[in-house]
Amino acid sequence: MRAPLLTLAWKSLLNRGLSVGLTILAIVLSVTLYLGVEKIRSGVRDSFNSTISDTDLIVGARGGSLNLLLYSVFRLGDPTANMGWDSYELVASAPNVEWAVPISLGDSHRGYRVVGTTADYFQHYRYGRSRPLELATGRAFNGLHEVVLGAEVARLLAYQIGDEVVLSHGVGEVSFADHSGHDFAVVGVLAPTGTPVDRSLHVSLESIEAIHIGWDTGMATRADPGEDADALTPDSVTAVLVGVNSPIRVLGLQRQINTYGGEALTAIMPGVALSQLWEVIGAAETAFTAISLLVITVGLFGILTALTSGLNERRREMAVLRATGARPSDIFGLLVLEASSIAAAGAIIGIIITQVGFALVSGAVRSQYGLDLGGGFGLSEMSVLVAVTLAGALLGAWPAWRAQRNALADGLSIRL
Repeated sequence: MRAPLLTLAWKSLLNRGLSVGLTILAIVLSVTLYLGVEKIRSGVRDSFNSTISDTDLIVGARGGSLNLLLYSVFRLGDPTANMGWDSYELVASAPNVEWAVPISLGDSHRGYRVVGTTADYFQHYRYGRSRPLELATGRAFNGLHEVVLGAEVARLLAYQIGDEVVLSHGVGEVSFADHSGHDFAVVGVLAPTGTPVDRSLHVSLESIEAIHIGWDTGMATRADPGEDADALTPDSVTAVLVGVNSPIRVLGLQRQINTYGGEALTAIMPGVALSQLWEVIGAAETAFTAISLLVITVGLFGILTALTSGLNERRREMAVLRATGARPSDIFGLLVLEASSIAAAGAIIGIIITQVGFALVSGAVRSQYGLDLGGGFGLSEMSVLVAVTLAGALLGAWPAWRAQRNALADGLSIRL
């Protein structure tokens, strides 16, 4: 052929702009849906898996392991009960326990959870691949009425070192039970982690006790920083993060805690609990992925339908090409090239729309839910582009074979 196949394919597609545009639109929508589902799925998994690391056990009151994991690590839901301080001390002093960090939940500030803990929290808590918490500015708390903010809290509420905040009882975004008279000074802001830590306020356990003195009687009072430390020792905590000095001791310690007769406790391994979580939602993930693949399949078959239905109208075109020197293989290659071009165009546009859409909403999702929905163009996008393009070429092979077979036989006769 005198003219390159690519030029002919381009002009042919432009000549059938409406039908080609609708076919590309179907591919765009299907690819966007598929990539959207995959990005959300992988983003949720990666964010959950990177939230906590190097913590061997999480101990709390007897209950479901998933519930314990969600409220102690991800700040989702509420505990059914607390565990006693005596039980915490027993766990912390157990053989092979290297460190134990108690946490106390139940208060909030403008919808953000307050975590009562000890200074060891900043030393032992790890996220991602064993990354420690770091202070972007300021220092850790070392007394009453001092608070260390997560990065998102400080950024969204525009707090700085030296500002004062008032905590609220309960975890709702709107609270009518503020701990008035207990202003907390901001002494530190943590560096961003991409985890629920960014959306938390951290205070000492003694501070949690101080703001609740007299709370049950409705006569809450302010505790002096110099008040006897024993008076501010908590009666209970929500959960305990535990690190063991030897991995082979974890299962034995877990069994001892779960069978402890002094109090009904549950000890879970975070990795195992996360695996259970994925098993629970695995069916939904599979269903969404299957639906997305089905939509892509329907969109690709639109290419087959468009090319096949247009063969009658293009018989004369094919015959003219044969008459001007085109070989049957040229006809076949032209239609396959058109089909793969339609598929590739739809895939590229779908990928671009997905990237732009997630770039626009990722910040809000990260700040609201602590989920990182992934970065830019990667292996999944490249795989989709290649797979969709090849599938389009394969589906275009059938009408291409018919066209090159019939072009010279009946293309010059005008059918009425």
